[in-house]
Amino acid sequence: MPELPEVETTRRGIAPHLEGHRIRDVVLRRPDLRWPIPPEVAARLPGQRIDAVRRRAKYLLLDTAAGSALLHLGMSGSLRVLPGVTAPGAHDHVDLALAGGRVLRFHDPRRFGSLLWQPPGEVHPLLRGLGPEPLSDGFDGDWLHARSRGRKAPVKSFLMDQRIVVGVGNIYAAEVLFAAGISPWRAAGRVSLARYRLLADAAKEILMAAIERGGTTLRDFTAPDGAPGYFEQELAVYGRGGEPCRACGRPLRQDWIGQRASAWCAHCQR
Repeated sequence: MPELPEVETTRRGIAPHLEGHRIRDVVLRRPDLRWPIPPEVAARLPGQRIDAVRRRAKYLLLDTAAGSALLHLGMSGSLRVLPGVTAPGAHDHVDLALAGGRVLRFHDPRRFGSLLWQPPGEVHPLLRGLGPEPLSDGFDGDWLHARSRGRKAPVKSFLMDQRIVVGVGNIYAAEVLFAAGISPWRAAGRVSLARYRLLADAAKEILMAAIERGGTTLRDFTAPDGAPGYFEQELAVYGRGGEPCRACGRPLRQDWIGQRASAWCAHCQR
């Protein structure tokens, strides 16, 4: 599933083509994706100008005066801005046709993505209770330390809890913990404030680096222009179980933590 850098890459790719443009029509080739598509999407978006394209956690919001279209890419979803005459393919489920002749097309072979509706002045239930953005000033080591006290769950599971911090999934949690020298198995409540500060700084640095490189191409993800992300070439531990650690040369261990494959270095991470 695309993580924060992939979703942010998508936002940056489509925003210049959408912001300030008016939606002429909405074409739904099926009534649902992961969930039914609310009737407001087709009823209220036509004629509206897209004022902003925002990201919250792993969701994209297309803001208009009538409300916001809320999109999630799921496992295999992608968004492309194409000429309006481009014929749709088998898994091109949604088009937002723009007045200028282009179309924003939602392609999703597995249909685990979603297109929902957020009325103006409201927060969709899926966005309520989320933690801070990891690249915001509201996220730091002090925040993590305060919320980890008494927690016995592995720190990797803690870091992937969207109520603690949003958008850090399996790939980047593994990379951040390696960069901070923290074992993914260590109980969240047993990580010191100093080490959480290292972890928060590493999270910001790694996520920004991934965004600058267009994300990580794993399975289905590509950027809106069809280009792959290149951060995969720099992964230190994720997907490298049994391979030599890039720091010490010892074989990386791999196990399952919270039903997610996890690789780490038992020598470099304590």
